Amino acid sequence: MTTYDMRHRTKKARKRRRLGKVGLNTAAMVVFLFAVFPVYWMVTTAFKSSEQIFTTDFIPFPTDPTLEHVRRVFTEGVAGHSIWRYLLNSSIVALGTVLVGAVFSLLAATAVARFRFRGRTSFLILLLIVQMVPGEALLIPLFMMVRRAGLYDQLLGLVVVNVAMTLPFAIWMLRTFVAAVPKELEEAAWIDGASRFATFWRVLFPLVAPGLVATSIFSFITAWNEFVFALTLIGDQGSYTMPVALRYFVSQRSVDWGAIMAASTLMTIPVIVFFLLVQRRMVSGLVAGAVKG
Repeated sequence: MTTYDMRHRTKKARKRRRLGKVGLNTAAMVVFLFAVFPVYWMVTTAFKSSEQIFTTDFIPFPTDPTLEHVRRVFTEGVAGHSIWRYLLNSSIVALGTVLVGAVFSLLAATAVARFRFRGRTSFLILLLIVQMVPGEALLIPLFMMVRRAGLYDQLLGLVVVNVAMTLPFAIWMLRTFVAAVPKELEEAAWIDGASRFATFWRVLFPLVAPGLVATSIFSFITAWNEFVFALTLIGDQGSYTMPVALRYFVSQRSVDWGAIMAASTLMTIPVIVFFLLVQRRMVSGLVAGAVKG
C-alpha cells in the first residue's frame, strides 16, 4: 500500500467520523427541541394577553408581558378553592409516595440482592410483569380495594396506590446499586464487631444513597403528575391534586388557556426545585460512594 493510499483512507475515515458526529448532534438537537418546546410554549403563553393567545399569528414571545392569568389563578382559585390547597394536596401525595416508597424499595432491593431464598427469581419476574401492566387495567380493582379499605376520598389512599405503582421500578433500579456494592465491605464491618443494622446503615446505605435519590426523583414526578387515579379515587373537590384541578379550566364551550398555562407553570416550579435540591445530594452521594469504595 502506497503512502498516497494510506492518506486517502485516513481522510475518508475522518470524513465519515465527522459526518457521524454531525448526524448525532443533529438528532440530539431535534430531540432537545421536541422536549423543550412544550415547556417554552407553556411559560410564554402564561404571560401573554388573551388577544395574543387566541390570535392566529405566530408570536414566539409575549410582546407585552402580563401577570393577569397568574393573578387570576391566585385570587379566584379553582372550583371554589385556593390554588394553594391543590398544591398542598399534591405535595402531600408526592412526598408521602417518596418517603414510603424509599423505605420499602430499599429494604426489598437489599433482600433480593443480598439473600438467596426460594421464589427470589419468581419475585423479580413478577415485578417485571406488574410493571408491564397498564395502570388503566388496574383502575377498577384498585378502586374496589381502596374503597373496602376505607381509604376512598383520602390522600392516604392515593399515596398507597402511587407507592404500589412506582415500587416495582424502584426495586429493580435499587437492586443494581445494592448488587454493585462489594460484599467484602459488609464482611469487614462484621469482623470489626458491627451489627447487621449498623452495617446496613453505616456501610451499605451511604453507597446506595445515589440510587435511592434517583428512584425518589422518579417516584416524586410520577406521583406529582398522576391524573387518572387521583380523579377516580378522590371525590371531594377540596382533596383534588393539581393535575385534576386543571381540568376545571376546561368547560363545554371554552378553554381558559391563559389560566391553564399559568397554573401549569406554577405546578412545574415545585418539581424543578425538588429536582435541583435532590440532584445536588445525588452528586455528593456519588462522590462520597466513589471515595469510600
